[in-house]
Amino acid sequence: MHEHFMILKRHNLKVTPKRLAILEILSTNQCLMTPEVVWKNLKVKMKKIGLPTVYRNLEELSKNGIISKVFHPDRKLYYYFCKSLQHHHHFVCLSCQRVEEINFCNIEEIQRSIEDKLNSKVLSHIIQLNGLCSNCLAKKSERSLKDL
Repeated sequence: MHEHFMILKRHNLKVTPKRLAILEILSTNQCLMTPEVVWKNLKVKMKKIGLPTVYRNLEELSKNGIISKVFHPDRKLYYYFCKSLQHHHHFVCLSCQRVEEINFCNIEEIQRSIEDKLNSKVLSHIIQLNGLCSNCLAKKSERSLKDL
């Protein structure tokens, strides 16, 4: 919990029990969570917390770069707490929602090409790879073999 306190302080955000609880819930999972799932988990600790409050806090934490908003093909809104402060990207399993960090980025050449072509300056980028993790891929293969 002290770690979450320091994260909020470092981003000049007011430290509130709700924000600390949200960060605790997100940080104990290595998977994506919808605002509704976060809310249901919070209601166990805080009986009188509304879903709009959760949405507002998640958005504030995301806007400040403390948590990541994740794009998903199912068009639902997901969030993920990433402890890494270094530049990196994510692999998202579309089956179990597990998130893995990818500590590799080789986009400089593409950025330069875009800047030259559009006469612009790229300030940031987000790369997210979606697929099946090794566990889900193995389960899918097992099911496929059973169907034969």
